[in-house]
Amino acid sequence: MKDTIVKNEMWESILNSTHNGLIVIDCDSHVLFANQSAKELFSKEKLSEGRFIQDLIPPASLDKVINEGIPSIGQKMEIANQQYFINITPLYHQGERSGAIGVIQDITRIEHYRSLFKQLEAIIEFSTDGIYVVDASGKTVFVNTAYEKMTGYNRKELIGNQMKDLMGKGYFDQSVSLLVLEEKKQISIIQKIAEKKEVIVTGSPVFDDMGEIELVVTSVRDITQLNEIRRELNKAKEISELSLHRFSLQAGQKDGQSIIFQSLKMKQVYQQVKQVAPFPTSILLSGPSGVGKEVITNLIHHLSSRKDKPLIKINCGAIPESLLESELFGYEKGAFTGARQEGKIGLLELADKGTIMLDEIGEMPLSLQVKLLRVIQEKQIRRIGGNKIRNLDIRIISATNKNLKELIDKGQFREDLYYRLNVIELDIPSLAERPEDIELLADYFFASFLKTYHIERQLSEATKQLLTAYHWPGNVRELKNLIENLVVAVPDEVIEPHHLPLHFYEQADPLLTLTLKQRVEQYERRLIKDAVKRSGSVRKAAKQLGVHHTTLVKKMKNWS
Repeated sequence: MKDTIVKNEMWESILNSTHNGLIVIDCDSHVLFANQSAKELFSKEKLSEGRFIQDLIPPASLDKVINEGIPSIGQKMEIANQQYFINITPLYHQGERSGAIGVIQDITRIEHYRSLFKQLEAIIEFSTDGIYVVDASGKTVFVNTAYEKMTGYNRKELIGNQMKDLMGKGYFDQSVSLLVLEEKKQISIIQKIAEKKEVIVTGSPVFDDMGEIELVVTSVRDITQLNEIRRELNKAKEISELSLHRFSLQAGQKDGQSIIFQSLKMKQVYQQVKQVAPFPTSILLSGPSGVGKEVITNLIHHLSSRKDKPLIKINCGAIPESLLESELFGYEKGAFTGARQEGKIGLLELADKGTIMLDEIGEMPLSLQVKLLRVIQEKQIRRIGGNKIRNLDIRIISATNKNLKELIDKGQFREDLYYRLNVIELDIPSLAERPEDIELLADYFFASFLKTYHIERQLSEATKQLLTAYHWPGNVRELKNLIENLVVAVPDEVIEPHHLPLHFYEQADPLLTLTLKQRVEQYERRLIKDAVKRSGSVRKAAKQLGVHHTTLVKKMKNWS
């Protein structure tokens, strides 16, 4: 008897410890037992032993359970403005139905999460990006409306199907979801859908608490929309890629230099840069002066893992041979007469973990070429006058406008150094080789200088035609300098061809769209303007040009 009492007390203690409310009733709907949680919900008086329960629990559900033995599961009820589920199941004793057990569960939080889930589902559903979700086995579990509109597929065709099967049926040419499941990281690809539309898709893994992939969520965007965004970014001179063969990229450097192009030749250079930039290999940039080798260097550094480390540039042809060695390698205290008392860190050492650009590498003396070769081979450096060896991790980008192989044949450049520097060679074409870029660059520099100097000007179409026809021996640098000159030196609001230097007419392409009369007038206009400027008066200018001054005045009035 004592053991029975102990067991009953133990079971009562267990039931009172449960979070959910528990009520046991007999076949007449009277309370036989209510745990502590249930009493707190209804108050002790309402659930006292022998209490008739019909006025607390929905009678219809209770009658079915007691009279027919049919469980009532998941019925909602409200207690003190809180939402609850009540599950009522029949109670049997020795094979006969003797009452029922009711379990009351607070679902206020569950309802909150359900409401939140519906809100999130609505947000995803109305997203302008297509959303495609698969589970860990690669089975499609969710597709939003934007994806249906973008692709023309109905979600009923996709949900429940394996990605491999859908690929086999021609829905996709490749699946980013399967790639993410395989590589366990975020991946972006261009995907072809039903052989009629290309989209950019980015698959992102969702991991569970064990670090295993639970879902792959893929966002899908039509390339047409991206191209529109890119065009807008180009107008604002931001980082962008526009359409086929036309790109504009802000390298992100503090000096604000940009690489602007639309020509196929420069696109090929740009693609090469993107390919090799992430790797620490040495790069040799070749091409005539002024093509933008320094800007390409900025871009390579910015696209590399070293972008947050130093980028140091040194012109080997601009520093006297006697100083170049100390600039590159540095020196210790008292290394030579005139040396700083505290010594000096060399540029190579300063560039440690970063990038160094050796511009005009063909001008480097042979004696320094030997030392540079040793640095590259051993990845170590020693300052002039010092004994300490320092490890060095640098990426070297060399640049030259000379033919280094010819210098090698002449004994002016070391062949072994050439092959160390020329792991990757990028040949930057002259501006004359890519005339498609001239107007684009002119517009870019023009807008940039207008903003810098707070001036309002316009370039006429005829001027742009003349700029495009010119052969640009000084390349991009010459174009940039000319545009700056026109912006600050021309007082007129519209810059016309007669504002350009005379040699532009001499070098102009005869196939320009200007008529003969227009070309003669522009040339005449320039001659008269220069004559008036040199002589200081219209009358003197007319005398120099061999015309009557009234003729000159009349012409000038017609131009005003």
